[in-house]
Amino acid sequence: MNDEELRALVGELAAGGALLATAESLTGGALSARIVDVPGASRVFLGGVTTYATPLKAAILGVDPEVLDSAGPVDPRVAIAMAEGVRALMGADFGLATTGVAGPGPQDGHPAGTVYIAIATPTMSTHRLLALSGTRAQIRARTVDRALELLAEALRSGDGAKAD
Repeated sequence: MNDEELRALVGELAAGGALLATAESLTGGALSARIVDVPGASRVFLGGVTTYATPLKAAILGVDPEVLDSAGPVDPRVAIAMAEGVRALMGADFGLATTGVAGPGPQDGHPAGTVYIAIATPTMSTHRLLALSGTRAQIRARTVDRALELLAEALRSGDGAKAD
Protein backbone atom coordinates (compact mmCIF):
# COMPACT_ATOMS: atom_id res chain seq x y z
CA MET A 1 0.00 0.00 0.00
CA ASN A 2 1.53 3.29 -1.04
CA ASP A 3 1.51 6.48 1.05
CA GLU A 4 -1.39 8.04 -0.85
CA GLU A 5 -3.57 4.93 -0.40
CA LEU A 6 -2.71 4.82 3.29
CA ARG A 7 -3.62 8.50 3.75
CA ALA A 8 -6.94 7.80 2.03
CA LEU A 9 -7.54 4.79 4.28
CA VAL A 10 -6.89 6.83 7.42
CA GLY A 11 -9.24 9.49 6.04
CA GLU A 12 -11.97 6.90 5.47
CA LEU A 13 -11.59 5.62 9.02
CA ALA A 14 -11.79 9.18 10.37
CA ALA A 15 -14.82 10.04 8.23
CA GLY A 16 -16.64 7.04 9.68
CA GLY A 17 -15.56 7.80 13.24
CA ALA A 18 -13.83 4.39 13.40
CA LEU A 19 -11.00 3.53 15.76
CA LEU A 20 -8.15 1.10 15.07
CA ALA A 21 -5.78 -0.96 17.24
CA THR A 22 -3.05 -3.39 16.24
CA ALA A 23 -1.63 -6.61 17.67
CA GLU A 24 1.72 -7.55 16.19
CA SER A 25 4.17 -10.38 16.39
CA LEU A 26 6.49 -10.85 13.39
CA THR A 27 6.08 -7.20 12.32
CA GLY A 28 7.39 -6.04 15.70
CA GLY A 29 5.61 -2.69 15.68
CA ALA A 30 6.15 -1.91 11.98
CA LEU A 31 2.41 -1.98 11.27
CA SER A 32 1.74 0.58 13.99
CA ALA A 33 4.67 2.70 12.83
CA ARG A 34 3.38 2.67 9.25
CA ILE A 35 -0.04 3.88 10.39
CA VAL A 36 1.33 6.69 12.53
CA ASP A 37 3.49 7.88 9.62
CA VAL A 38 0.23 9.41 8.32
CA PRO A 39 -0.48 12.94 9.54
CA GLY A 40 -3.76 12.85 11.46
CA ALA A 41 -3.50 9.17 12.35
CA SER A 42 -4.17 10.10 15.96
CA ARG A 43 -7.82 10.64 15.01
CA VAL A 44 -8.21 6.90 14.36
CA PHE A 45 -5.28 4.96 15.82
CA LEU A 46 -5.60 4.06 19.50
CA GLY A 47 -2.39 2.06 19.82
CA GLY A 48 -0.74 -1.26 19.32
CA VAL A 49 0.53 -4.21 21.29
CA THR A 50 3.65 -6.09 20.18
CA THR A 51 3.48 -9.59 21.62
CA TYR A 52 6.63 -11.02 20.10
CA ALA A 53 7.02 -13.60 22.86
CA THR A 54 4.42 -16.35 22.56
CA PRO A 55 3.29 -16.34 26.24
CA LEU A 56 2.36 -12.66 25.96
CA LYS A 57 -0.20 -13.47 23.29
CA ALA A 58 -2.16 -15.31 26.00
CA ALA A 59 -1.35 -13.00 28.92
CA ILE A 60 -2.12 -9.70 27.19
CA LEU A 61 -4.40 -10.51 24.25
CA GLY A 62 -6.32 -13.48 25.63
CA VAL A 63 -5.18 -16.05 23.06
CA ASP A 64 -6.11 -19.53 24.30
CA PRO A 65 -2.95 -21.05 25.87
CA GLU A 66 -4.03 -24.52 24.75
CA VAL A 67 -4.06 -23.35 21.11
CA LEU A 68 -0.63 -21.82 21.57
CA ASP A 69 0.66 -25.05 23.17
CA SER A 70 -0.78 -27.34 20.51
CA ALA A 71 -0.43 -25.25 17.33
CA GLY A 72 2.12 -22.60 18.22
CA PRO A 73 1.85 -18.92 17.36
CA VAL A 74 1.71 -19.42 13.59
CA ASP A 75 -1.94 -20.38 13.30
CA PRO A 76 -5.13 -18.75 12.00
CA ARG A 77 -6.85 -19.12 15.38
CA VAL A 78 -4.00 -17.22 17.01
CA ALA A 79 -4.18 -14.40 14.47
CA ILE A 80 -7.94 -14.03 14.92
CA ALA A 81 -7.68 -14.17 18.72
CA MET A 82 -4.97 -11.48 18.62
CA ALA A 83 -7.18 -9.21 16.49
CA GLU A 84 -10.20 -9.79 18.72
CA GLY A 85 -8.11 -9.39 21.85
CA VAL A 86 -6.58 -6.05 20.90
CA ARG A 87 -9.94 -4.76 19.70
CA ALA A 88 -11.49 -5.57 23.08
CA LEU A 89 -8.47 -4.37 25.08
CA MET A 90 -8.45 -0.95 23.47
CA GLY A 91 -12.14 -0.47 22.70
CA ALA A 92 -11.47 -0.21 18.97
CA ASP A 93 -13.80 -0.75 16.05
CA PHE A 94 -11.05 -2.58 14.15
CA GLY A 95 -8.42 -4.93 15.55
CA LEU A 96 -5.67 -5.81 13.08
CA ALA A 97 -3.14 -8.59 13.81
CA THR A 98 0.00 -10.16 12.35
CA THR A 99 1.73 -13.43 13.27
CA GLY A 100 4.06 -15.72 11.37
CA VAL A 101 7.63 -16.49 10.38
CA ALA A 102 9.76 -13.71 8.92
CA GLY A 103 12.86 -15.87 8.62
CA PRO A 104 15.53 -16.28 7.65
CA GLY A 105 14.80 -19.93 8.46
CA PRO A 106 11.77 -22.01 9.41
CA GLN A 107 10.14 -21.93 12.84
CA ASP A 108 8.04 -24.67 14.45
CA GLY A 109 7.78 -26.51 11.13
CA HIS A 110 6.64 -23.43 9.17
CA PRO A 111 8.84 -22.08 6.40
CA ALA A 112 9.87 -18.44 6.38
CA GLY A 113 7.16 -16.37 4.77
CA THR A 114 4.26 -18.26 6.37
CA VAL A 115 2.16 -15.44 7.78
CA TYR A 116 -1.35 -15.02 9.12
CA ILE A 117 -3.02 -11.63 9.23
CA ALA A 118 -6.40 -11.10 10.81
CA ILE A 119 -9.01 -8.45 11.37
CA ALA A 120 -11.79 -8.21 13.92
CA THR A 121 -14.69 -5.76 13.66
CA PRO A 122 -18.01 -5.38 15.49
CA THR A 123 -19.62 -7.70 12.93
CA MET A 124 -16.97 -10.26 11.94
CA SER A 125 -13.49 -11.71 12.34
CA THR A 126 -11.45 -13.22 9.54
CA HIS A 127 -7.91 -14.12 8.60
CA ARG A 128 -5.71 -14.55 5.55
CA LEU A 129 -2.82 -16.94 5.05
CA LEU A 130 0.11 -15.39 3.22
CA ALA A 131 2.94 -17.33 1.62
CA LEU A 132 5.55 -14.62 1.15
CA SER A 133 9.06 -14.79 -0.20
CA GLY A 134 12.10 -12.59 0.10
CA THR A 135 14.37 -11.44 2.86
CA ARG A 136 13.25 -11.07 6.45
CA ALA A 137 12.77 -7.32 5.93
CA GLN A 138 10.80 -7.87 2.72
CA ILE A 139 8.50 -10.42 4.38
CA ARG A 140 7.82 -8.04 7.26
CA ALA A 141 7.17 -5.08 4.91
CA ARG A 142 4.87 -7.14 2.69
CA THR A 143 2.97 -8.33 5.77
CA VAL A 144 2.36 -4.72 6.80
CA ASP A 145 1.06 -3.87 3.31
CA ARG A 146 -1.22 -6.90 3.17
CA ALA A 147 -2.61 -6.21 6.66
CA LEU A 148 -3.46 -2.65 5.63
CA GLU A 149 -5.10 -3.98 2.46
CA LEU A 150 -7.20 -6.34 4.61
CA LEU A 151 -8.28 -3.36 6.72
CA ALA A 152 -9.23 -1.43 3.57
CA GLU A 153 -11.29 -4.39 2.30
CA ALA A 154 -13.18 -4.68 5.58
CA LEU A 155 -13.83 -0.96 5.76
CA ARG A 156 -15.05 -0.71 2.18
CA SER A 157 -17.24 -3.80 2.43
CA GLY A 158 -19.09 -2.33 5.39
CA ASP A 159 -17.85 -5.08 7.72
CA GLY A 160 -16.45 -2.44 10.04
CA ALA A 161 -19.70 -0.60 10.55
CA LYS A 162 -20.15 0.41 14.14
CA ALA A 163 -22.57 -1.73 16.10
CA ASP A 164 -25.69 0.06 17.28
